[in-house]
Amino acid sequence: MLWEKGRRSDNVEDAGDSGGGGGPSFGGGRGLGIGGIILLAILGLVFYKDPTALLSGDGSVAPPQSQQAPRHAQTAEANDPQVDFVRAILGETEDTWGEIFAANGQQYEQPKLVLFRNGVRTACGSASSAVGPFYCPGDHRVYLDLGFFQQMQQQFHESGDFARAYVIAHEVGHHVQNLVGVFDKVNEARRRGARMEGANGLSVRQELQADCFAGVWANHSQQRQHWLQQGDIESALNAATAIGDDKLQEQAQGRVVPDSFTHGTSQQRVHWFTVGFQSGDIGKCNTFSGSI
Repeated sequence: MLWEKGRRSDNVEDAGDSGGGGGPSFGGGRGLGIGGIILLAILGLVFYKDPTALLSGDGSVAPPQSQQAPRHAQTAEANDPQVDFVRAILGETEDTWGEIFAANGQQYEQPKLVLFRNGVRTACGSASSAVGPFYCPGDHRVYLDLGFFQQMQQQFHESGDFARAYVIAHEVGHHVQNLVGVFDKVNEARRRGARMEGANGLSVRQELQADCFAGVWANHSQQRQHWLQQGDIESALNAATAIGDDKLQEQAQGRVVPDSFTHGTSQQRVHWFTVGFQSGDIGKCNTFSGSI
């Protein structure tokens, strides 16, 4: 992947080692990381933003409390190759989603991406690096411990640049969901008692849509930059396969328990990323309708 072509974003911050143990107390649980809803209209036609629709730790709607950087956050070091990579990928997501939102008569709100080590405090609670990359709807920030990329290589045997870009694009996909009201609708459905976990649960559908959005980004960025090389798409698909619920459960416990799925199977994750990549159309990413 010729990622050096990407425009560097100014929205990457470094929170250092902010501590914080346990997992993030998201209203959507761990389903917000990489880590029964009413039918949605074609998403390209429903761009709207409700800044009060932020999820608190107990699943209720919380006031918009803190679009502030984590304590001690500062501009990330631009001379670090890994940081430079993150800035290039984030910049390209900004350009892609900026164009898509503009085509629908809306302005895209760029998220901050916060780098941390070991742990970090967010508007969604404290999180350790063990949870992997994640998005917090409470402060509109993506959080990433760069050590996760090393884990991808060691645990999943996948270290390609485009696989790493897919991880970032997936989390930005959650930000897009937040802006267009998906988080709002999922939160409402949760309060009505809709099932979150399980093969057809809302958490799985939400994660698969973020995979599809990552594919949409890959399509648009390739049209603009022509930066993908042979093997790059396979690299992303391998990463999606490695982090499927069935694959992870089989590795961890020797059996698969569909009722506890939160992100979708390897096949589903590959499918929905491919749908987004081949179409480049967010209207094809309605994972909340019908079978997945």
